Amino acid sequence: MIVTTTNDVAGKEIVQVLGVVHGIIVRTPTIAQGFLGNIKNIFGGHNQAFTEMCEQTRNAAYQNMIQQAQMLGANAIVAMRYDSDSVGGDQTRANEVFCYGTAVILR
Repeated sequence: MIVTTTNDVAGKEIVQVLGVVHGIIVRTPTIAQGFLGNIKNIFGGHNQAFTEMCEQTRNAAYQNMIQQAQMLGANAIVAMRYDSDSVGGDQTRANEVFCYGTAVILR
């Protein structure tokens, strides 16, 4: 599956637009990520525990988007974008990642 942030793929022709596909994941930190992340917040610097949680969330949303495109019969996704936000209050903070693009068939 070709996935690109551009509106086309060099050397390929879009022969059919199948529609918008997306993946959305809302993830809270594991106990370990939350504990380690909160300790790191006290001292400052790169917060590896929360970075890992965000990366896992981003990857899961991306994979869900690709699965949707495959179900439509697409061989590419163009104009792919990410959007992210925090959800919940201080005690239940979660990371939301929304990944979307246009499923197409390339020739």
